Amino acid sequence: MRSKHRVAIITGGAAGIGRACAIRFAREGYGVVIGDISSDDSAKTVEAVQETGAAAVFESGTIADEVFCQRLADLAITKWGRIDVLVANAANRNFSRLIDASEREWDEMLEVNLKGTAFSCKAVLPHMIRQRSGAIVLISSVHYRVGRKEMPLYDATKAGIVSMTKSLAVDHAADGIRVNAICPGLTITDFHMRKAIREGRSVDELKQTKVGALQRPADPSEIAAAVYFMASDEASFITGQALMVDGGSSI
Repeated sequence: MRSKHRVAIITGGAAGIGRACAIRFAREGYGVVIGDISSDDSAKTVEAVQETGAAAVFESGTIADEVFCQRLADLAITKWGRIDVLVANAANRNFSRLIDASEREWDEMLEVNLKGTAFSCKAVLPHMIRQRSGAIVLISSVHYRVGRKEMPLYDATKAGIVSMTKSLAVDHAADGIRVNAICPGLTITDFHMRKAIREGRSVDELKQTKVGALQRPADPSEIAAAVYFMASDEASFITGQALMVDGGSSI
């Protein structure tokens, strides 16, 4: 299943699930374009990708800026001449209850999680349409359909991403483009580890959290495996779907 001469753009690719995706696609022979706001984390990811023998380029910026999203597409085309996969992983988080959330908080979430995801797709679609091929994988969340406390803004945007997935899949099926969403459950990423340390908890304790039917959180590489499958030719007859990769939390 190695995919030499193919190219993937990964937003939010500096750490966590995005980094795991960058490394997985690199191992499968892809050239990788990484977009993220964190230059420090991205340098580590680019190094990890290059250790696999693959090529990677990094661009710093936010997907809330449509011009930045276009730069990512331009980088891929300039370096490799094609775009085969977009992994739209970049996202903002918010922990306010709806009753407490300000208009600015709503704007920050919508600008990145919905508009930014849409801008990322918009930037790659013309190239995929010309190629008559491509796969887009949007990162949603198990909590687009399973309620919880404290993250209504985030979860609402993740529900919007699933809706966007279905619309894009219908719009571009005739162009040879597949669009799917991955809905992770609790995944222990750099964000969660740093947050735990700030709160005085150990990373080992965090990793032993009992959640879902499997009674454990995911490693980012497990989410990246599902992302790669959905982008690969092995999933050639799958489009418009939201795949739960949640250890059974949704059941």
